[in-house]
Amino acid sequence: MNKESKRREALLYHSEPTPGKIQVVPTKKYATQRDLSLAYSPGVAEPCLDIAANVEDVYKYTAKGNLVAVISNGTAVLGLGDIGPEASKPVMEGKGLLFKIFSDIDVFDIEIGTKDIEEFIQTVKNIAPSFGGINLEDIKAPESFEIERRLVEELDIPVMHDDQHGTAIISSAAFINALELAGKKAEDVKVVVSGAGSAAIACTDLYVLLGVQVKNIKMFNSKGLLTKDNSSLSELQLKYAVDGAKIDLAEAVKGADVFIGLSSGGILSPEMLLTMNENPIVFAMANPNPEIDYNLATETRKDVIMATGRSDFPNQVNNVLGFPYIFRGALDVRATKINEAMKMAAVKALAILAKEPVPEQVNVAYGATKLGFGQEYIIPKPFDPRLITVVAPAVARAAMESGVAKNPITDWAAYEDVLRERMGNDNKMVRLITNRAKVSPKRIVFAEADQLNVLKAAQIVHEDGIGFPILLGNKEVILELKEELGFDAELEIIDPKTNEEEARRNRFANSYWETRGRRGVSLLDSQKFMRERNYFAAMMVNEGEADALVTGHTRSYPTVVKPMLQLIEKAPG
Repeated sequence: MNKESKRREALLYHSEPTPGKIQVVPTKKYATQRDLSLAYSPGVAEPCLDIAANVEDVYKYTAKGNLVAVISNGTAVLGLGDIGPEASKPVMEGKGLLFKIFSDIDVFDIEIGTKDIEEFIQTVKNIAPSFGGINLEDIKAPESFEIERRLVEELDIPVMHDDQHGTAIISSAAFINALELAGKKAEDVKVVVSGAGSAAIACTDLYVLLGVQVKNIKMFNSKGLLTKDNSSLSELQLKYAVDGAKIDLAEAVKGADVFIGLSSGGILSPEMLLTMNENPIVFAMANPNPEIDYNLATETRKDVIMATGRSDFPNQVNNVLGFPYIFRGALDVRATKINEAMKMAAVKALAILAKEPVPEQVNVAYGATKLGFGQEYIIPKPFDPRLITVVAPAVARAAMESGVAKNPITDWAAYEDVLRERMGNDNKMVRLITNRAKVSPKRIVFAEADQLNVLKAAQIVHEDGIGFPILLGNKEVILELKEELGFDAELEIIDPKTNEEEARRNRFANSYWETRGRRGVSLLDSQKFMRERNYFAAMMVNEGEADALVTGHTRSYPTVVKPMLQLIEKAPG
């Protein structure tokens, strides 16, 4: 698809059938006059009076507890720069969409028409009573630092500038795991940071909390190395300014262990990468073009541990791994702020999750054979369904332990069930069916188990405890595919064509002949049919050797359904 086609597609997506990406949907009945009298006057007066008597009841009677404001003034929108509040609205709506689909948090996007720090702060403070949390977005540095600092201090609800802390949290989780793979310690590594904006500062602050020594950090902005004699630097940037003569980026990366890029594309050359220490860690997070292309970096050095902001390469530093679940955990305990303990809890939860066995459904979702902790998998994937039940509880616990939670959780198992419920009705139905299957797992024969996708399905069934797979097909092929998938469970494998299945084939053939003989099917025909997997699988079900069968991946519907209709007895009705 060319650039113009992509542009048209994006504009059509945002304009049709309804302009925009989010809407307000009623959560209460409104069909009758009685419903409306409860929703508004006179019934609405009762919760108003209760809230007036006890302001905390606003969480009991309104949507405040699950409502976040995504707020921007449009001064630093993605890679587009200062494009104004109206032009930032599609991005803010998009952020609202992500909040909803990943953590079931409702959002109002607010675009503020001022660049004045004090006006911006006062506007947010004035509307804050409507919301359970504030997500600041796409506000340029250094103003963003002061805006966030003031709002965190002056409001009693969670406030976070995701451009700063989201990237910092996700990249810090990747940083922990990259250090482990590289066999290095945080306190020993030399770090070069390309970029000195809000995200770069927040990332570096978290790396320091993880043990990196400030004296081992060299930070660059667009004008070069940050030095203490530069009067234009902000207080936050001065923390990472150094004494002495300026050096360029190429000199700085010589002998460095870590390169952190939050600047512009293509500034780290292959020649510069070659001068870094053994097992270099390179997080090239500029978008859409990273500081060094992923493929170029991995071709230049096989030992590089690489992450980018791109979804088409491994190890994407994607903020959606963080902000939905950080706010989810913060809202659910009514945290008064998002503090460093909560951010670090999210970091560690993500780092640990990346080391856990990856559910096969995640492999399927990303078209991967077998994801596992290593150079190409140091952070979880955004569509990993475990994120909401791992990160949100970790953040909630940290809020409680650090004393900022006004509504502590007491039953963590019940809380995790609530989080799963939030994944939506479709997922709820899948979960209900899955849980029912787990109560009484059945024997399921997979008639085409020598096909990779079919074997993956069997793996999910086995690993989730949904049933007991029976694999039909070429045994040698199935064993090779199992090894490729890392699927080492001992399961029954049957090849209907082999001599060792002759007795069962003959038994099935006789049974089939007895039921179909009057319709012109000979015993010889029956014996031939039983060498075909779909007939063999159907007879396994009919004879009580399996409870269900899965087929149809490689053959047409009429071909696969015919044996079932001929062999398996129909249910009553």
